[in-house]
Amino acid sequence: MGKLEGKVAIVTGAGQGMGSAIAHSLAQQGASVVVNDMNEATAEATVSDIKSYNPKVISYVGNVTDICDVQQMIEHTESHFGHIDVLVNNAGVLRPTPLLQISEEEWDYVVEGNLKSTFLCSKAVLPSMQQNRWGRIINISSSAGKNVSTIGGAHYTAGKAAVLGLTRHVAKEVAEYGITVNAVCPGLIETEMVRSTISDERKHEYADMFPVKRLGQPSEVADLVSFLASDQASYITGASIDINGGDLMI
Repeated sequence: MGKLEGKVAIVTGAGQGMGSAIAHSLAQQGASVVVNDMNEATAEATVSDIKSYNPKVISYVGNVTDICDVQQMIEHTESHFGHIDVLVNNAGVLRPTPLLQISEEEWDYVVEGNLKSTFLCSKAVLPSMQQNRWGRIINISSSAGKNVSTIGGAHYTAGKAAVLGLTRHVAKEVAEYGITVNAVCPGLIETEMVRSTISDERKHEYADMFPVKRLGQPSEVADLVSFLASDQASYITGASIDINGGDLMI
């Protein structure tokens, strides 16, 4: 039996990249998993892959910056699995635009995609977790949240920094219910988002500057998330845990 047997997890933005790897890792540990994404094809691809070894997986296609979609996702999850134990707020967006070129619309899009989504989903799952007096919320922030984004713009840095503040505050509010809230802060990870933003040449240049001279793998982030979702991490809350190959050491 896996360490998450009997638990129900929602992973947002799980159609590809880190989100997909996280959904796989939780499923491999025995959890029932809801794969959320705005792209139906990628969400169903993740579901299909997981079903090859764990049949307890469903998709929910929806926009987690929309309160109606978020509430429907919660209802969808509870109607299939009865309750919610783990939420991974992985969905996010990145744009490399310099500050003077960022429009108000793009600012709102990036900040809402990283921060509002985390707020709405966290608020929505808490009633079920409080009732069960057990829960895990894991927010995917970034090294940018502690320093400055390597490849994203000011809106990305600001959104990811705000996720860390939200993580700490919610952790303090809900600890009495047996709920932990933590943030994972990846550095440069080999994902579709990174590949679509910078060239292979720039990736190699960045990797050469890291103490561990390579980009991280989505599976490495996923393993950390699975640990934080388990009982083994029950005394860790309000933390922001770095996974960046030594690029940022504080």
